[in-house]
Amino acid sequence: MSLAATMEPLRAANRVSGQQLYTWRLLSLDGTPVVSTSAASVAVKDAFDDTDVRDTLILIASQDDRRAEKKMHSALRRLTRRRVPIGGVEAASWTLAAAGLLDGRRATTHWEDLEFFAESFPNITVVPDRFVIDGPVFTTGGATPALDMMLALITAQHGMNLALNAASVFIYDQQRTGTDPQPVVSVGRLAATHPRVARAIRIMEENLSEPKSIPTIAKAVGLSHRMLELQFRTALALTPQTYYLDLRLNAARRLMLQSPLDVSVVADASGFSSAATLARAFRRTFGQSPTEARQKAQNAIG
Repeated sequence: MSLAATMEPLRAANRVSGQQLYTWRLLSLDGTPVVSTSAASVAVKDAFDDTDVRDTLILIASQDDRRAEKKMHSALRRLTRRRVPIGGVEAASWTLAAAGLLDGRRATTHWEDLEFFAESFPNITVVPDRFVIDGPVFTTGGATPALDMMLALITAQHGMNLALNAASVFIYDQQRTGTDPQPVVSVGRLAATHPRVARAIRIMEENLSEPKSIPTIAKAVGLSHRMLELQFRTALALTPQTYYLDLRLNAARRLMLQSPLDVSVVADASGFSSAATLARAFRRTFGQSPTEARQKAQNAIG
């Protein structure tokens, strides 16, 4: 989806304008097809060669793969010296960061990785924005943020009318700005049917490390504690307390599986008073301790 969201707006802009405003080539490191995480094989035109990049380079990387060969870092730095704009979609932000291209800049990555990304690269101002354009470097949080970013670039180069017409090709009418935050939970139709529940969920996801009390959240959305609980049960068949705990436990599980952070750090990041408190809640929900979950995931990869 990240590949399509980056490439297809350019095709749509060409189509609706009746002109070839954009051309592009798909490249891989060695010129061989790339297999996506959903097992789809993506054909490419050539092997990546930084001396043959003339305009803009956009890197697209799977969320499950933050690795990049060191020769890629050197190539990216050479492109930067040539003032070639470079973008990173989803996990490609890690490649740009490892190459030093984001030092002293604002950047983002997929919301599941934001905290670990910030810990790993303290010289970067990491923000939860959908996409960030900082000088010649741009980063996005994933697929639909990449679509929004490409529409923003089309707007900057050819005007809002063309961008809106390109978006309409995909029946997409929710173009967002880069500074809109990435949602942890996609509330979708819930925002229309139960707007105060949706607002409460947003407050919860913005306060994972320092959880707010349910009465405080209820007051913030203009409901009593009892009425918020009733609306949560109606909309989700869960109490707000259960939903909030599940949200924090899932955040802890992501950190355990996708980062090397110590359990105590993960506990603090997900709003638990200690590693032991997290471990008890984690085992009740997932049937294993945080450490066991990490080990199992590592064994599966190995």
